[in-house]
Parts: sequence; C-alpha cells; structure tokens
Amino acid sequence: MKTTRWKCVCAYDGTGFAGWQSQARGRAIQDVIEERLGAVLKRPVRIAGSGRTDSGVHALGQVFHFDADWTHGEQKLLLALRTGLPAGIQIKSAKPVRADFHARFDATGKRYEYRIHRGDADPFTRPYSWVVFRDLDVAAMRDAAARLLGKHDFRAFTALNGPEKDDTVRTLRRLDVVSRGRLVRIVCEGDGFLYKMARSLAGLLESVGEGKISPDEAEAILRSRRRTEAVQTAPAQGLFLMKVFY
Repeated sequence: MKTTRWKCVCAYDGTGFAGWQSQARGRAIQDVIEERLGAVLKRPVRIAGSGRTDSGVHALGQVFHFDADWTHGEQKLLLALRTGLPAGIQIKSAKPVRADFHARFDATGKRYEYRIHRGDADPFTRPYSWVVFRDLDVAAMRDAAARLLGKHDFRAFTALNGPEKDDTVRTLRRLDVVSRGRLVRIVCEGDGFLYKMARSLAGLLESVGEGKISPDEAEAILRSRRRTEAVQTAPAQGLFLMKVFY
C-alpha cells in the first residue's frame, strides 16, 4: 500500500494547553491530534508542525503534515479526524501533497494577530485578548510600527538568550495597528519569527500606546539589538497564528 503525505490546517483554542509541541510537562495540541490520528489509522503517528506556539496561544491556521496509508479520500479522512477531537481543536482541511513537503521547512512566512481590548471585557472576549484599562495612542503605535518594518536584527525582541552568532535577522513585511471600537488588532507578517517575537512586538507597541515609550525610543531599541525591560512580552491569550505561507 502506497504511503501518502498529508498536509493539514488546524485551528485551536490554546487555553489550558501547554502549547503546540509535545513536551515532558503538560498536554499539548500535538498530543491530542496524534492520539486521534492513532485511533483512525490504528498505529502510532507523529506529526510535524510549521512551528511552535506557546502555552495559551491560539491558532486559526496552524499547519502540520504526516504520512499515512489511507485510500478512502480526503473528505473521509477529514471527517474521521474531526470526530472525537475536543471542541477546542478543529481540523480545517486535509490534502495530499508531494512526498517531500515539510510543514516547517517549506514555510516562507507567517501571519500573526494580537488582540488588545480597551476597557473591561465580557467573558467571551477576556480569554482571547489582552484587556487594558488605559487609553492607547493608536497613532503613536502606528508610527512605531512603521519604523520596525523591513529586514532587521530582531534580537531585542526575542526571549532567547542564545549566543551572538545565532541568526536573529528576520524580514517583517507587515506590522499594522488596526483600531475598531474597543478592539486594537496588531497584525504582523514576516518570513519568520523568533521565540516570543510576536508577543514582544505587541508588548512594545502597547507601551508606546500608553506613552511609556516614544516611537523614537522603539526604533532605538530595535537598533540596539539588546533585550531590556522596556520590551514587555504581551500575555499569551491575545495571540493568534492566522496563516502559514508556502
């Protein structure tokens, strides 16, 4: 029987999970999906994701792949995978791809969205946004965001404490600050993101919005290539992985 490589797109509510990737401590999204695949295919299955998401981070467009001897078509596979998964995890699509496709190494970029809610939020908003009780200067946030666009060394925006030789250069293609009502959305898109980089960008822009940091200072932090207390890591529950590009 011929083995087929399958590419899947999934969405999940990261609340209560230890992130995407399997680990020694805590239950991960990957664990739940692999258990369901094992039940469907009657054998242990390992999946490879496009990248990690931290504990509490959500996704609308996470991508993973796996190999399987499945001859019943993609719709039946999709239905079989969806059946039995918890309500907080959804397989959105499952399609056969070329044998050497890799969810992580073939990715050319990602889009994240960070959500900030100004003022008290209802119980259906609070778990999926950063609730702040201060007014935000959106124009200043947009000014700072424009200065961070392009190809730069984003070492100041990663939580990794690796050696200087580590490659921390990334191209940020999009960093939009969109305000509507009480919701402020920070949309960031790039060729890749460092550990906690998206949350660090959101945290910095929130500080700019509060007036704690000026747009000039935000640009200086980028140029410094040094992580300082001025760059806060925004809470996990406001971050969504929206799309992986190939």
